[in-house]
Amino acid sequence: MGQYANQPDFGTSAASVTKNDTISVATNLNSSCLYVGTSGDVKVILSGVTGASGSGLPTANEAIVFKNVQSGSVLNVIVDYVLSTGTTATDIVALK
Repeated sequence: MGQYANQPDFGTSAASVTKNDTISVATNLNSSCLYVGTSGDVKVILSGVTGASGSGLPTANEAIVFKNVQSGSVLNVIVDYVLSTGTTATDIVALK
């Protein structure tokens, strides 16, 4: 039997998310899933999107909005960015 921390099905670290419209290495959530504490819309850029700008970073045009995510939900997608514009949900936690 493997160790708990080596199991990819479980989160082993968590951090509060600061919504941000700046897309940079510093704001990257590094392939996290999200827990939404207070319901609303969540605008994200999915993990692995590299963008067409040639910089290797995605743009806001490549974001998608998950509408009306309920309080206490785990958003079962892997994301790199949570954008401020278009996100009305609060108390978001990144899980890895």
